[in-house]
Amino acid sequence: MAAQLGGQPIFILREGTERSKGKEAQSSNIMAAKAVANAVRTTLGPKGMDKMLVDSLGDVVITNDGVTILREMDIEHPAAKMMVEVAKTQDDEVGDGTTTAAVLAGELLKVAEDLIEQDVHSTIIASGYRLAAEKTAEILKTIEISVTEDDEEMLEKIAITAMTGKGAESSKDKLSKLVVKAVKQVVEEEAGKKVVDINNIKVEKKVGGSIEDSELIEGMVIDKERVHPNMPKVVKGAKIALISEAVEFKKTEVDAEISITSPDQLQLFLDQEEKMLKAMVDNIIDSGANVVVCQKGIDDMAQHYLSKAGILAIRRVKKSDIEKLSRACGASVISNLDEISESDIGKADLAEEKKIGVDNMLYITGCDNPKAVSLVIRGGTEHVVDSLERALEDALRVVGVAIEDEKLVAGGGSPEVELSLRLREYAATLKGREQLAASKFADALEVIPRTLAENAGLDPIDMLVELRSQHEKGKKNAGLDVYTGTVIDMLENGVVEPLRVKTQAIDSATESAVMILRIDDVIASSGGEPGMPPGMPPGGMPPGGMPPGGMPPGMM
Repeated sequence: MAAQLGGQPIFILREGTERSKGKEAQSSNIMAAKAVANAVRTTLGPKGMDKMLVDSLGDVVITNDGVTILREMDIEHPAAKMMVEVAKTQDDEVGDGTTTAAVLAGELLKVAEDLIEQDVHSTIIASGYRLAAEKTAEILKTIEISVTEDDEEMLEKIAITAMTGKGAESSKDKLSKLVVKAVKQVVEEEAGKKVVDINNIKVEKKVGGSIEDSELIEGMVIDKERVHPNMPKVVKGAKIALISEAVEFKKTEVDAEISITSPDQLQLFLDQEEKMLKAMVDNIIDSGANVVVCQKGIDDMAQHYLSKAGILAIRRVKKSDIEKLSRACGASVISNLDEISESDIGKADLAEEKKIGVDNMLYITGCDNPKAVSLVIRGGTEHVVDSLERALEDALRVVGVAIEDEKLVAGGGSPEVELSLRLREYAATLKGREQLAASKFADALEVIPRTLAENAGLDPIDMLVELRSQHEKGKKNAGLDVYTGTVIDMLENGVVEPLRVKTQAIDSATESAVMILRIDDVIASSGGEPGMPPGMPPGGMPPGGMPPGGMPPGMM
């Protein structure tokens, strides 16, 4: 990029910088965003297909979870990266509907292209989209359904809807019951509002057995075994000490040398070390603890004293597990063993080491009103267990969101068709060119039922016509049953999802589409070091030595 001054070019941007402007920049960005949306589009809905992702190390991930696919894909294009952000935001806020959000953002950009070709300015399209997005929030209020924490049947339906199409169908009834039970266990009230922190539910996956063997433990499961074989395997009436410091010799903070000149001095030194360890272990024994969970190491000598006292101990436990365990059994985390007291100790009916598959794991069960629980999921192979974990994670999150908001909508494409019809009526009331953008927004929403039909091998046009006519008759919950290819009442058939899934997907899709539409200039630097000629890799010479033909001009 250069400006002319009296015939002399003045360089403003560094050599090798690429720049695209105007419609060219817009169409390149829109194309990249559409490509990302198309990558996940076939995974939408219960009949969606899976993707196999292979990374540079040859590790394989098989999934149809939108956000997992987009995270694992190695995406270079800056506009495409913004689409990945849409899915991530959706995942962070709600946990489900990531594919919906990405597909919707792609479709909003696709329909905007038609308007740009008709010379409608991007700013006008953006303002029309924003008006339409605000209106959708109002329309959604007319079709929402209330639900309470006690309506377990409805919460199970939400969990089933979230898991359908993610490899968990065969046992969805059992898994949905586990999910609802787990979430209800960790609900808390803050300032009169219900809050669900899914981090208090630990999902422990183990290959082996079948999906049916999965279970909910009202307590904690820790993937560690006893540190010493002489320790008891089962402790009834467990009194649990959670220790965050190492049960080992205290090393001096400063570098110090100890010079020992005779064997008796060495013996004294060793005896003193042993005494220090024994004192630490005695503090634990005096507190009444019979189970020790340590975040750091436990010295061999300390293991010996602990096993003599009949205490079950595990070490190197993750900090997050210790925090969950403290919520489950009511123990305080002790960082100084000199100050351990009986009040710091947690209680549980049973602590036992069980063999699951090939590993030994510690089960701590029978806690009074545990505010943290564990889900142990089993499956035939590594990939089955991984996809189950992703399905359960989505289900846990949406059940949590439903309990927090107490608002649902029907699924199966029914809210999108209703929104689309009402938005067209609203668009007709707008003046100016925003009207065109708002009606295009209404068209874009229909991509969801259309894609559901396509992925199920049905005729998308026939299905859309049928859906529209049912909604015109006032059937607000009419959606597409992908198994039979008919339009049915989704609420009666138990296909429901939290309202927040829809509002968040529409908001984040609109915001990212508007952001991409407003870009009319892309300036990409060449990425070399300053002063290097274009094409030279950072750090000097190109790989393989001198370029053909000797030094590039300007390097001599």
